[in-house]
Amino acid sequence: MHVVIMGCGRVGSLLARGLVDLGHTVGVIDQNPKAFRRLGPTFDETTVRGNGFDREVLAKAGIGRADAFVSVSSGDNSNIIAARVARENYGVRNVIARIYDPQRASVYERLGIPTVATVRWTADRLLMHLLPEDQQPLWRDPTATLSMVEVLYDEGWVGRPLGALEAATGHRVAYVTRFGRATLPTDSSVLQDGDQVYMLVGDDGAEQVAQIAGRAPQGGA
Repeated sequence: MHVVIMGCGRVGSLLARGLVDLGHTVGVIDQNPKAFRRLGPTFDETTVRGNGFDREVLAKAGIGRADAFVSVSSGDNSNIIAARVARENYGVRNVIARIYDPQRASVYERLGIPTVATVRWTADRLLMHLLPEDQQPLWRDPTATLSMVEVLYDEGWVGRPLGALEAATGHRVAYVTRFGRATLPTDSSVLQDGDQVYMLVGDDGAEQVAQIAGRAPQGGA
């Protein structure tokens, strides 16, 4: 897979190196040539100085054969313009933009451009642990009918099948993070102490899930 990345800051450089380590090729774009130092001395993939929505720059980065385009510069406008150019002018299907303003993020997701609002995501994670009763979804689909939330559960659920939690709440467990590694649940999966549980919930279902999971299971649940 070939990925064009606009922005060689901490996120862009880490993503570029990670993709190369996995055997993929990348073309990295940044207006500041000094930013490419973050890629390290052994990085031998394509680096191009310029704007990620300039045709000549994009061509040098390999947009014509790109399977994906990621814009992670420090500017919302630049990220969205570049993402739209990659999708609409070059037909790149897998396009992702980094957005700092969460209100803009929701608008562009409705246009079919997935966004990563990193600052807001971090703040929401902190608020979730500080004020679990007021938690916000970690992800919401563009139609706003399905959300993913981290579920803070009572210790009484530990040792019980995840299916029991699903049956009690009426919602599906999306995945579980155990020892820092995300895993997909199976029919035999049992909740262990320290697991982080993420559930997909329907419209207005997050509060009910939080209430049920937050108290000890009843009887043979």
